Amino acid sequence: MIPIHVSVMPEEVMKYLVPSRPDALIVDGTLGEGGHALRFLESYPECRVIGIDADTVMCQRAAERLSLWRDRFELITGWTDEVLTEWDGAFPDLILMDLGISTFHYDGSGRGFSFKSGEPLDMRLEQDGDSDASELVNTLREEDLANLIYTYGEERFSRRIARRIVEERKKSPINDSSRLAEIVVNAVPAKSRHGRIHAATRTFQALRIAVNGELDRLSRLLDTAPGLLAPGGRLGIISFHSLEDRLVKKAFRALDLRFGGTYNVLTRKPLVPTEEECRSNPPSRSAKFRVIENIPSEAIV
Repeated sequence: MIPIHVSVMPEEVMKYLVPSRPDALIVDGTLGEGGHALRFLESYPECRVIGIDADTVMCQRAAERLSLWRDRFELITGWTDEVLTEWDGAFPDLILMDLGISTFHYDGSGRGFSFKSGEPLDMRLEQDGDSDASELVNTLREEDLANLIYTYGEERFSRRIARRIVEERKKSPINDSSRLAEIVVNAVPAKSRHGRIHAATRTFQALRIAVNGELDRLSRLLDTAPGLLAPGGRLGIISFHSLEDRLVKKAFRALDLRFGGTYNVLTRKPLVPTEEECRSNPPSRSAKFRVIENIPSEAIV
C-alpha cells in the first residue's frame, strides 16, 4: 500500500510526545493511514501502539502499512470518543489526536469531501453512519441550513448560500459535490469567488463537521482522555480550524487551573508548522498543536 497522506508536524509530535518508559502504551486516536503510529513504532522498539479510526477503509490501509509490527500494534475500529469512554485497559502514556481529514479522503475516497471532482455528496467517515451530506443539503430548512454553515463553517455569506441551495434543490436534488460547489460559488459576491481559499471551502467544512458530529465528539474526548493518562503521560492534539482549536485551548486551560498542578499545559501558545513544512505539505498550513501533561504526584510540590 502506497500512502497518500503525509502526516502533519511529525518532528513536533516526536519532540513533545516522548514516552517516559521503554514499554510505553501509545494511543493514536486518529490512525488514518498510520503515519504517526509508524514513527512511534520505529522510534521506540519496546512500545505498544493502539490505533483507533472510525473509517474501515482507513483501518484496512493502516493495517497493511503497519503489518510488520503486528506484535506491538493493535487496531480498533470505532470513534475515539466512544472507545475511550469505555476504556478498561492500561493507562496510556501518550495519546495523540490529529483532527485533520486525510488526503486520502479528499483524493481517493470518492465520498464528496472535495469539490474538485464530481463525487456523491456523502462525507461520512463511518460509512454506516446516519445522515450523509446530501440529506442535510436537500432536507434542512433554509434557516437551519444557514445556521449550520455559519456555525460550523464560520461562513459570513451563509444566508445567501443557504438561499441559493434551497432554490437549486427545488429544480433537482443536490447529490454531487461539484454541483454543490458551483452553487456556493455562484451564491457569494463576485469579488469573494477568487480568494485565498476556494469559495466553497467553509460550506464543505461545515457539512463535514455536522455529518460526523466532529465538535461534539471532540468535546467528549476532551472530557475523557486527560483522565486516562498514566502519571507523566501526555495528550497531544493537532487541530486545523479555529472551532477545534478554541475547544482544545479552553479545555487544556481549564484542566490546568481546576486541578491545581495535576495537569500542566506544555504549549502555552500552539505549535505551528515550519515554513518548510508548509511549502512541502500545504495541507499542514492551518495546523495547531497543543500538548498537556499529567504530572506525577511525586513531582507536585
